[in-house]
Amino acid sequence: MRIKKIKPFLLSSFSVLALCSVIYLSSCKEDNCKALVCAYDGICNDDGSCTCAIGYEGERCETVTRDKFKGVWTVTEDGSNSNLLVYAASIEDGNSIDEVLIRNFNNEFNSAVTANVKGDTIYIPNQSLQVGEETKTIEGKGYAVREAFYDRHGKLILNYKVTSADGTVNNYGTENPSIWTK
Repeated sequence: MRIKKIKPFLLSSFSVLALCSVIYLSSCKEDNCKALVCAYDGICNDDGSCTCAIGYEGERCETVTRDKFKGVWTVTEDGSNSNLLVYAASIEDGNSIDEVLIRNFNNEFNSAVTANVKGDTIYIPNQSLQVGEETKTIEGKGYAVREAFYDRHGKLILNYKVTSADGTVNNYGTENPSIWTK
């Protein structure tokens, strides 16, 4: 008679123990961020990847994005209202982590042209700059050609336009983009 009373108790105990074990084991998730450090205030995601802060990239946010754009470039371009030009321009750090300054842009801008970078793309927001006695407006967008980048060498394709005060537009666009190499 005692065995009949113990049997339901043992069965209930094992059932509760099994249920607790299943709950415990299924609630244990591996912490993918335990051994991962995302640099420059990057945030570790549950899947073990990093979401990088603006201006940084790489598997662990270890690379400053604008660094790939910096340096002295040889520019070859032929605008819609100009002849073929080959000249040198330089790109250097701007005021914020995702900003660069382009010097000698279009081989005529005395002031630095401000641009922003994100990933492999460089954005030149609409801005007016003095060129001699005239004010010209510039805007455009370009990208780094990934397979052409190694160490200190690279290639950029820029599409932009320069608008003179009289409304004349010199376009360096899809037919004749500006090619930058270093």
